[in-house]
Amino acid sequence: MTSHNAKYSIGQIVDHQLFGYRGVVFDVDPCFSASDEWYETMARSRPPKDAPWYHVLVDNASHTTYVAERNLGPSAVLDPVRHPLVDELLGAYANGNYARPSSPN
Repeated sequence: MTSHNAKYSIGQIVDHQLFGYRGVVFDVDPCFSASDEWYETMARSRPPKDAPWYHVLVDNASHTTYVAERNLGPSAVLDPVRHPLVDELLGAYANGNYARPSSPN
């Protein structure tokens, strides 16, 4: 598989280009890491598996999504994301981004 650098970072607010929701990245996989069955069922646009995929907290919802890089874009709306896990998974919000969470010592 080809190695790619992630375009988006943990704590960045993004928009899903196909489904129109916004959210915040809370984890990044360098390439697709779910099952082939999940890909066949959920990834209908057949995005590349060898590029980064993102775990996203969906704004004004309680679920998360797993999204291919090509389906994301930076959000023009940088208001804080409302999600029940945002405080648990991310650091403080400032200037349109969430700080990366601190690593346990």
